[in-house]
Amino acid sequence: MKIATFNINGIKARLPALLTWLEEAKPDVALLQEIKSVDEAFPREQIEDLGYTVETHGQKGFNGVAILSRLPLEDITRGLPGDETDEQARWIEATVMGDQAVRVCGLYLPNGNPVPGPKFDYKLSWMNRLKKRAQDLLKSEEIALMAGDYNIIPQAEDCANPKAWEGDALYRPESHAAYREILNLGFTDALRATTSAPETYTFWDYQAGAWEKNNGIRIDHHLLTPQAADRLMDCGIDSEIRGREKPSDHVPVWIELDA
Repeated sequence: MKIATFNINGIKARLPALLTWLEEAKPDVALLQEIKSVDEAFPREQIEDLGYTVETHGQKGFNGVAILSRLPLEDITRGLPGDETDEQARWIEATVMGDQAVRVCGLYLPNGNPVPGPKFDYKLSWMNRLKKRAQDLLKSEEIALMAGDYNIIPQAEDCANPKAWEGDALYRPESHAAYREILNLGFTDALRATTSAPETYTFWDYQAGAWEKNNGIRIDHHLLTPQAADRLMDCGIDSEIRGREKPSDHVPVWIELDA
């Protein structure tokens, strides 16, 4: 089962690029972030024509997440538990019915800038709620994963220029600590479990020739429960699509599970 995460940075602007990638990469499941569309306006028909079921949790102009699946989906839920007042569309999960059921959670973690301020407070609060959901996933002993744009640079090796990110919400000590608390519950970072290669980035800013200079960062992650990690076969980054016409500033990251 091939499961990808892809921050599309606006589904309407990137639909041709998304469709081309889906036809080339053929993921069984694609978790999208930043669709920036209400559910009713999401261009599902063209994606469905490629054989995908489409489930969305949208928001006008901002955020928004989606699951595209070539396999049946069950028990779809929207919104991260723990705060009924949170109106931001950043979480969607479902059970993918392959040969073995896999619980997939797609997330778009808050950016948190500027620091200090309410946006950073929201980021840390959201991560605390994420930790509680992660604990429940572990207790369920399911084959499960949480994948998406975490807006966290885990370590210095995950960015081309660590000095430039000092003080940024993506690289703050508080962000690192909250991320490690989740990881240390018993999750596996799929990419780091399969490679220690340098310059494994998933995001390049549109400004200052970041792509051309390979001035990137790694902020898109698959975190796997032990049951999923036991079935991890491979993980990769489709970085070449960043150089295509009208790209997202992120690229897809995918894993293959023996499921």
